[in-house]
Amino acid sequence: MLAGIASVQFGAAFAKSLFDEVGPGGTVFLRVMFAALVLAAVWRPATRGLSRSDWRLVAVFGLTLAAMNLSFYESLDRIPLGVAVTLEILGPLGVAIAGSRRALDLAWVAIAAAGVALLSDFGGADLDGLGVALALVAGGFWAAYILLSVRVGRRFPGGNGLALAMGVGAVMLVPVGVADAGADLLVPWVLAAALAVAILSSAIPYTFEMEALRRLPAGVFGVMMSIEPAMAALAGFIVLDEGLATRELVAILLVVAASAGAARNANVPPRDA
Repeated sequence: MLAGIASVQFGAAFAKSLFDEVGPGGTVFLRVMFAALVLAAVWRPATRGLSRSDWRLVAVFGLTLAAMNLSFYESLDRIPLGVAVTLEILGPLGVAIAGSRRALDLAWVAIAAAGVALLSDFGGADLDGLGVALALVAGGFWAAYILLSVRVGRRFPGGNGLALAMGVGAVMLVPVGVADAGADLLVPWVLAAALAVAILSSAIPYTFEMEALRRLPAGVFGVMMSIEPAMAALAGFIVLDEGLATRELVAILLVVAASAGAARNANVPPRDA
């Protein structure tokens, strides 16, 4: 689990380093395209025999994956990685709390709200407003991904549904990638870097998470996912030299604590962002 989380967040940090060359739109297109190719090679999903209902579910799932990744990468273009992931994780936090009826969950909501308020410095922080909004949108799509992944997992065997949806998402992102990067999408070193990002952000963590879920209770898995903001802050510092103020570090720790507490008895599936 720790290796998978580190892989996701360092993959995001390396992806941000491509923004100057192909922009967030070009980066997310290449990342999703390569992820789709890797997943297709691994799962070899069959398309024959699928009903219209199956294809509708795949299309909605693919749209959700594309929107989640695009909004997250657009937020990374404006705010630090650790801050973006802290705001994004509010989506799965909401799913975890919504699936519980414990009074203690109100305390987790309050702690998370305190972290977000501290992160915004009560309206006085020097954070890009659109970047914050995009990170919250990404969190909303992450929540949708969690709910849809349950339906897709029941409808399709193995990772077939995810592989098909990732392919749909890549097609949907073609206009965004071309508009943002144009011919730079074909630069050899950019393609190589994007493939590495796709492997770091999809192939490695997805494989590790599958193995972890065979050995860990779902509640423990959910708790470990909550350290993603802290890992993102570390990746941003090491790869991108993104320093955080003490106030921002405390805010991240508050959201991590709230997410861990809410996820203790909740089943929060992994994401493929």
